[in-house]
Amino acid sequence: MPDKGRAAVYKATGQPMEIREYPVPDPEPGAIVVKISVANICGSDMHMWRGDVNLTMLGAPLPTILGHEATGTVVKLGAGVSTDSAGQPLKEGDRVTWMYYYPCGRCPACLKGRHAECPMNAFFMGLCDVPPHFVGVYADYYYVKPNHTIFKVPDGLSDKMVAPANCALSEIIYGLERVSFRFGETIAVQGAGGLGIYATAVAREMGASKVIVIDGITQRLELAKAFGADEVIDMKQFKTPQERAARVKELTGGWGVDVAAELVGIPQAISEGLDMLGYGGRVMEIGNISLMHGNFETDPAFMVTCSKSIIAVVMYGRDTLKKALDFLVHTKNKYPYEKILSHSYKLEDINKAFEDQEKGLVSRAAIVM
Repeated sequence: MPDKGRAAVYKATGQPMEIREYPVPDPEPGAIVVKISVANICGSDMHMWRGDVNLTMLGAPLPTILGHEATGTVVKLGAGVSTDSAGQPLKEGDRVTWMYYYPCGRCPACLKGRHAECPMNAFFMGLCDVPPHFVGVYADYYYVKPNHTIFKVPDGLSDKMVAPANCALSEIIYGLERVSFRFGETIAVQGAGGLGIYATAVAREMGASKVIVIDGITQRLELAKAFGADEVIDMKQFKTPQERAARVKELTGGWGVDVAAELVGIPQAISEGLDMLGYGGRVMEIGNISLMHGNFETDPAFMVTCSKSIIAVVMYGRDTLKKALDFLVHTKNKYPYEKILSHSYKLEDINKAFEDQEKGLVSRAAIVM
């Protein structure tokens, strides 16, 4: 194992990340040191980089290393680690992915098995200037804390297929479970970014009778079709929320969808999703993680009389990542997963990668080590 590794250090909002070197730590008992191969720029990372999510206000120590959606290879196992969380033998050189957050295991949510709702969950671990240093995945290495949920990557899955599994894909699987999406139901997917594309495929495989995807970028809508969308709604053609809701109703025989998946992070999209629902419909709210984007309006009597509900989801369950890997294994030849990550950048070009994604020059960037 090399003595040192590079990291893209996040110092403050609005400042470019700085490439620094840190000593690679020896893992304590139960911990694992991973060599990162692919680390994606998730929408939540964009929020933090942009300043929508102010880490200082949240009490996060700076400087730190951003990034959580990744995969890599085991370079050293701490004492006592011989298998992954599914009981498969684990050794140096094995490819792995891990749950990106760390539930405390002791709060009321954790004690009830609802680890996704643990208030200690966070995208970051702490200061990168102190050991173990590698607290985010925009770096050569990542330090997986002791006794954490981690899985060996199945053969036949590329690193670029696997990298989004521990965030975007797992969030969608868990979210659709939380809203009790069932065989034969209909869904409107609001936004065809990474989350939306996965929602399209997962809903399709769960037996959706109709998948409708809404976006304003032609390339995204075409990708949605390749991932199983029955219908797409182009926001350049249907320009107002009222027009889009009416189109969804038209495509569902006048009834509306059973689930509207809000995956764009705009509060007003929640109201729009509610308007698309039929009686008894549910909004799956995942997109809004920023505290600065305002509110949405709705009439609670409208929700009550139509039996509509909003179910907000963050993180996912301990078992979800294994489901995500199994999903990729079973569908790897069915959907063009390689097209989800549109551009690759080197670690030293990470600031350009963020800038390009912010400008819309790339749909989803990957940092490849």
